[in-house]
Amino acid sequence: MGDKKNKMTTILVLYYSRNGAVKQMAQMIARGIESVPQMEARIRTVPPVSTTIEAVDPVIPEEGAPYVTLNDLKECAALALGSPTRFGNMAAPLKYFLDSASSLWLTGDLVNKPACVFTSTASLHGGQETTLVSMMLPLFHLGYMLIGLPYSEADLNNTRTGGTPYGPSHYAGTNSTLPLSEEEERLSIAMGKRLGSITARLVDS
Repeated sequence: MGDKKNKMTTILVLYYSRNGAVKQMAQMIARGIESVPQMEARIRTVPPVSTTIEAVDPVIPEEGAPYVTLNDLKECAALALGSPTRFGNMAAPLKYFLDSASSLWLTGDLVNKPACVFTSTASLHGGQETTLVSMMLPLFHLGYMLIGLPYSEADLNNTRTGGTPYGPSHYAGTNSTLPLSEEEERLSIAMGKRLGSITARLVDS
């Protein structure tokens, strides 16, 4: 009994970030996850997709989060998935990785794990909601249970920047230089805390 009580449960925070905003959101979500007792965040990213077939990225990136593997998906009890918007959809590097997860789909290793999604866009109406919803689609196929942000989070009603019931979002500006607003930070932390709390209940049951 004591061993189970002291054992940490790991949640994967997986993101792709071009200009740093999604990375910052991932860090806020990880903070929220780790505010829940016995929960720890494993932050991972994906390499960019090159149009040059011969290009090969190093196995370990020179800086920042390590690259994700399928074992990270398998080993972690839940998933937070983040991407910038690309024409109302997730970025290709993240989609490329998810497309490689068919072996986990076949074995059902990801079924009934909680998951959430988050994004950043250059404009307020640049496809935040469609990106978040499109990110959910492969997760449904893999068996994840998707959770969002309830309107009991007051910032959803008051934000003048990002924030949606489908998941946290960020308005980065046309030059992608705007920092996370206070509301965006709080909503990202709240999303991580909710994901961690729901995961904890499932693990305990």
